[in-house]
Amino acid sequence: MDEGWLLPALVALPAACAGVSLRLRSARLAIWFCAAGTLTVAGLAATAVWVVYAAGPRFAAGGWLMLDALSAYHLAVMLAVYSLSGLYGVSYFREEIEDGRLKVGRARRYAALWFGSLAAMMLVLLANNLGIMWVGIEATTLLTAFLICIHVSAGSLEAMWKYLLVCSVGVAIAFTGTVLIVAAAAQAGLNGTAALLWSNLREVAPRLDPVLLKAGFALVVVGYGTKAGLAPMHNWLPDAHSQAPAPVSAIFSGFLLNAALYCVLRYLPVVEAGTGQCGWGQGIMVVFGLLSITVAAIFIVAQHDLKRLLAYHSVEHLGIIALGVGVGGLGLLAALFHTLNHSLCKALSFFCAGSLGQVYGTHDMRRVTQVVRTSPVWGSGLVGSLLALIGVAPFSLFLSEFMILKAAVSHGAYWISGLFLAGIGVVFVGALRHAIAMAWDPLPAPVPARPARAAEGLLVFGPLAVLLVLGVWMPPPLLALLTRAAGLLGGGS
Repeated sequence: MDEGWLLPALVALPAACAGVSLRLRSARLAIWFCAAGTLTVAGLAATAVWVVYAAGPRFAAGGWLMLDALSAYHLAVMLAVYSLSGLYGVSYFREEIEDGRLKVGRARRYAALWFGSLAAMMLVLLANNLGIMWVGIEATTLLTAFLICIHVSAGSLEAMWKYLLVCSVGVAIAFTGTVLIVAAAAQAGLNGTAALLWSNLREVAPRLDPVLLKAGFALVVVGYGTKAGLAPMHNWLPDAHSQAPAPVSAIFSGFLLNAALYCVLRYLPVVEAGTGQCGWGQGIMVVFGLLSITVAAIFIVAQHDLKRLLAYHSVEHLGIIALGVGVGGLGLLAALFHTLNHSLCKALSFFCAGSLGQVYGTHDMRRVTQVVRTSPVWGSGLVGSLLALIGVAPFSLFLSEFMILKAAVSHGAYWISGLFLAGIGVVFVGALRHAIAMAWDPLPAPVPARPARAAEGLLVFGPLAVLLVLGVWMPPPLLALLTRAAGLLGGGS
């Protein structure tokens, strides 16, 4: 069977959905189309992931598009987050549609930007050409920026411009790094577009110019790390997360950050093989990982806004992923596993924060209390997702964090282990204090109870159940895909 059409179709289908969205005649239809269209794309993506799992990497468009174990794994995570967020959008926007606050024009724009950002992120994951990958990341910046201010306010406009300015500077730095790495390929005899193909660079990595390679990778980490929310380049992230609608915050934290970090991961095996210094690139990842965990821990303790609290948890967990990659060995597999765990958990937590914000009329945690009694489904989901985020066993985030710690100890990196434990320990205490207060502190003012529908219960307890199951048992196909993806980062085939 010829699957040459499959990879281009994965980009073309959401792009076509974006065009269709602009022709829809009602706000309700636009929001439902986001859910239905995303599920359709997810079905096609599942086919592509299965093909890679069964038959190995796929190439298309003259080698410019590629789907291997690493990109297939991220593709599966992305579509899980987008599918859940699309379905949640139906619940989140229901009242706004019913009382006429969400007009058809704004809903169509939301749907078009939703599918446009999905197409751009799809392009990032499928690109074998590093230039096309950069274009995809730049496109995600431009498209997702306007999703932040679907609800127009002074705060959302400020957050949008801050996001555009900071991330555009970061992406420009990443472009400079890409140029330097392409220049490093001239020493290996690669020129023109051939020097942009990741598969070519990986083959000739030992012959690349090590000086240009190191300089390029440092700029790539800073540039793409800005979009990934790694500290100290994270300052756009709390504003964007707190001002965006909850479904948008979910895809920002659940996958947009992962897409940017994925770009860094693509360069890592080339840098490790080309610098002649084992662990040079991974050492940079360790520094940014520990710094992100430390900065997040400080701000999590002092937060009062629920969505900003979750934003700093994103900084923390992207730092944990970067640390796992930097530690290497088992840490590579643990970091990829943590990517899935964090994405599911963070999407769920933003769903709950968004719905509770509608119930209470605020995200100030000093006023969002008695959440389980006021809204049993969303309140229970919020408390459960916070417990998962801070690594309470037997949730799968505990397992992936433990695997990263085990990898660091097994490599004799005791100072890294100590700093890691100290950082997540502060987060544990600080976030647990917030969770306890929201669950049991007395209400400052009466809030009417809001029962949730059965479908909303599935959106909450379904992801929580998955996080619990993955904490005690990993399906063999998932383990196989994780192992192959980690092998690509560690120099495997």
